[in-house]
Amino acid sequence: MQNDNPNTERYIAIARACLKAINDTAENTDSREQKIEAVYQAIDHAFQAEFAEYRQSVAIMATVLERIASGQLDADKAAELARKTLDQQPEATRNALMH
Repeated sequence: MQNDNPNTERYIAIARACLKAINDTAENTDSREQKIEAVYQAIDHAFQAEFAEYRQSVAIMATVLERIASGQLDADKAAELARKTLDQQPEATRNALMH
């Protein structure tokens, strides 16, 4: 992955969590299934942590869209609310691919 890709740090964090889980499970005496489950859990936790900001941003934008769609705002207020919401979104979500 290229260093200028905005998701490089996310991939690295997830990869590190996976490698740590693999290394941790290699040292214990759990069954193969337990070791695999531990790795899957580590991947899931890392993935959830890395994309929490996206989920929060999407939830906020959905709320704003619901307010605009309700028709209770005039065009100027709706446009202002949309602009404010876009200005507040995390930098990582602006014009960035998620994968």
